[in-house]
Amino acid sequence: MTSRTLTRRHNAVLTVLLAIVIVFAGRLVYVQALEGPRLAEDALNTRLRHSTLQGPRGDILDANGEVLATSVQRYNVGVNQIRVRDFEAEIDGEDKEGAVAAAALLAPILGRDAAELGADMVGESTFAYIARGLTPAQWREISALRIPGIEPELTSERIYPNGTTAGNVLGYVGRDGEGLAGLELTFEDALRGVPGSSVVEVGRTGQSIPTGLRETTPAQPGDTLHTSIDRDIQFRAQEVIDATVDRYAAQWGALVVQEIETGRILALADSDTVDPNDYQATPPENRGSRAVQAAYENGSTGKLPTLAAALDAGVVTPTTTFTTPDRYTTPSGQTFSDADPHATEQMTVAGILATSSNTGTVMIGDRLSDEQRYEYMRAFGMGERTGIELPGETPGILGSPDTWDGRQRYTTMFGQGLAVNLVQNTAIVAALGNGGVYLPPRLVDGTTDASGRFHAAEAAEGRQVVSEETAAQMVTMMEGVVSQEGTGVLGQLDGYRLAGKTGTAQVPDDEGNLTRTVANFVGVAPADDPQFAVGIVVYHPGHQVPSSIIAAPAFKEIAGFTLQHLGIPPSTTPASLFPLRAQ
Repeated sequence: MTSRTLTRRHNAVLTVLLAIVIVFAGRLVYVQALEGPRLAEDALNTRLRHSTLQGPRGDILDANGEVLATSVQRYNVGVNQIRVRDFEAEIDGEDKEGAVAAAALLAPILGRDAAELGADMVGESTFAYIARGLTPAQWREISALRIPGIEPELTSERIYPNGTTAGNVLGYVGRDGEGLAGLELTFEDALRGVPGSSVVEVGRTGQSIPTGLRETTPAQPGDTLHTSIDRDIQFRAQEVIDATVDRYAAQWGALVVQEIETGRILALADSDTVDPNDYQATPPENRGSRAVQAAYENGSTGKLPTLAAALDAGVVTPTTTFTTPDRYTTPSGQTFSDADPHATEQMTVAGILATSSNTGTVMIGDRLSDEQRYEYMRAFGMGERTGIELPGETPGILGSPDTWDGRQRYTTMFGQGLAVNLVQNTAIVAALGNGGVYLPPRLVDGTTDASGRFHAAEAAEGRQVVSEETAAQMVTMMEGVVSQEGTGVLGQLDGYRLAGKTGTAQVPDDEGNLTRTVANFVGVAPADDPQFAVGIVVYHPGHQVPSSIIAAPAFKEIAGFTLQHLGIPPSTTPASLFPLRAQ
């Protein structure tokens, strides 16, 4: 082979080698200069563990600052199934290692079977839950064991220290801490706060790298919610309504106490109230508030808007006299009867209310046009939601006059052919006690944010429904209902003047027959200077007795407690009542 041939071969080899070097150099430049940052970022991302930090959920307080709902610190515990393999310990004189050793020490603390716990700790996961909701004391006991791969996750648990008290108002939260009912649901955005985040760089087996990336954005705690509920009145109200429902074997009952001057709800009680600490133990139908969600015919308490409208329109006075038989046929041919047979009497408007005469009420209501009565009923809040801060409120039922048939135009005068919820019905009598000014009922006074600043809830403006004179006359007439001759005599309270109205309505059973009743009562206390209103409903009592026997005593019980609890002194002036019959 000639030297020229060798030279050519040598040059060819050098050319190939140079090309290879250029290719590798180019690739190296590409990887380091261009792809390097991206690859490094991808590698870093595979080592980062992201966590969401939940801020403490805001407390819910009663009107006096007592805690109704709060959150406490808890720990979820997970295991790094790779790192726990390195654990060694002497158990009962024997050397054990890995998940077996760790489970033997952890099982007594967690209250679990060691064999089952050990099985949960075996695998390839870098984080698998082995316990949830541990107290700080339990986590400290676990941490002291220094078992590699046993890692905490800080969380919280919602607790309700008063059990069922105001459970229907507060609602409850789900497993992830989100509001599912009541105020917890309505004010979810304010109570839950703003989540934070945590990023930690970990090694191949999931251990934290001491010199690695570590970033934390703190969570913002939720706002504190201030309610108008008085815990003591609420507790007593629940006792009273539960006892009444049990005594008369009723399907359910509810009780509301409303502060007259402000519209603030001091108590909103439902029978068989849910315990938010264990809401799943309560049947779904009892987890909400029927005081807000259930519509019922209010019966004779529905006479209050009719008589107030007639007084305010000037078509009658409290002493206007009517000839009232126990059975009356209207000019249009509709016949109505009173609850009990009685001789025809010359009764005043005050007497018609005191004895709860249907026939007399129809005569009074007939002096108004349907449109007039309808406008007054709407102004009293009937047929529309009050706006109270609980989910699922019913607007009740109130058709416009053009939908009433020949009979319904009369039945709506005495509380049938329409429906209300208890909060609506209580607000009506509260308006009469408030000089004729209707105030929308409310449960929340405001919130306090993380900086400690209080934000008052925006209170809706009141509206004048009837004149102050009309309202005062109505309260005096209702005081006559609780007198010796009225239907509410069992609502009398020694030392205090009370005013109220009984009501009993028929409701259909499952087959549409009118075999069921609703007993209810609304009133104000004290009658000489109304401070609060009370509404009570007892649905479908098993013992068919009138509301004067069922609901009036419950009114006496809760009114008496509330008067003493609020420090309201006994009445000092005697009642000056309107005559019940023609003089």
